[in-house]
Amino acid sequence: MRRDAREMAFKIIFEGFFNENPYNESLLAEMKDKDVEFTKAIVEQYEKNKGSIEESVKKTLKKYKLDRVYKIDLALVYEAITEIEYIKTPAPVAINEVLEIAKVYSTEDSPKFLNGILSAYLKGDKEEC
Repeated sequence: MRRDAREMAFKIIFEGFFNENPYNESLLAEMKDKDVEFTKAIVEQYEKNKGSIEESVKKTLKKYKLDRVYKIDLALVYEAITEIEYIKTPAPVAINEVLEIAKVYSTEDSPKFLNGILSAYLKGDKEEC
């Protein structure tokens, strides 16, 4: 199931905030082959493009600094933007998936917050966000 792959990608991105080498093959051992490949694709694209993803989020968060955003929510935003921009997942699908993951791992208000950030990102001119 793709949600399992997305959830694992989110966990790896989140772990990367605290550990320089978050990617561990043993994490993927119990996943289905298709899920493993999708997880790897998301994580690899995130790693390749994290500088530009972070800059896009900084420009989108006009009233906040990155260090004020819960790390869980930040990892979910990064995962969604990676999927939308580099995996070419349709935006509504990527957003819905991270909102569902947020309901499990983050605060009650996180889905609303994440939806706002991702909507602002999508509406913004790519030069500005």
